[in-house]
Amino acid sequence: MELLTIHFGKFRSLILIGLCLLLFSCVGAVVGVAVDTTIEVVKVPFKVVDAVVDLTVPDDDD
Repeated sequence: MELLTIHFGKFRSLILIGLCLLLFSCVGAVVGVAVDTTIEVVKVPFKVVDAVVDLTVPDDDD
């Protein structure tokens, strides 16, 4: 019976290590998406200001 318990303990440790590695990759993906979204949200006001400036300031190319 102890032999079975030792093998199950090693197997359980292997499964826990595998799950931790999978979770780290998921967390990395979520953080990457959050950073990309934050960057896009920060860019929006600058795009709006640029569009307003383009509308109000006439081009001197005429």
